[in-house]
Amino acid sequence: MPTHKILRKVLREKAFYFFSSIGNYIGENAASLEEFVGKIREVNPKSLEFHLYRGDFEKWVDEVLGDAGLAEKIKELRNQKLIGENLQGQLYQTILKRYNELKTGFT
Repeated sequence: MPTHKILRKVLREKAFYFFSSIGNYIGENAASLEEFVGKIREVNPKSLEFHLYRGDFEKWVDEVLGDAGLAEKIKELRNQKLIGENLQGQLYQTILKRYNELKTGFT
């Protein structure tokens, strides 16, 4: 998918909504890869664990943003069985790296 499509802001109904568990919305969402990077640093690592191990992040990145490559990298993180701040740091670095690649045109 073209870079500008991956970096676009999506409609709020297509945004990623963060939960701590099923039915427990934590009041945070992201409607672009840029917003998503920021939220990864802000939200409680327990929310990140909840979504990562359900496959929510990779599904949203692939199906909504159209970045199959980043979705695969997120899946690799899931396979590492990371938790807590370690997960938060690794996830943040992975998504930030891809975001910066797209912004600078090096993919």
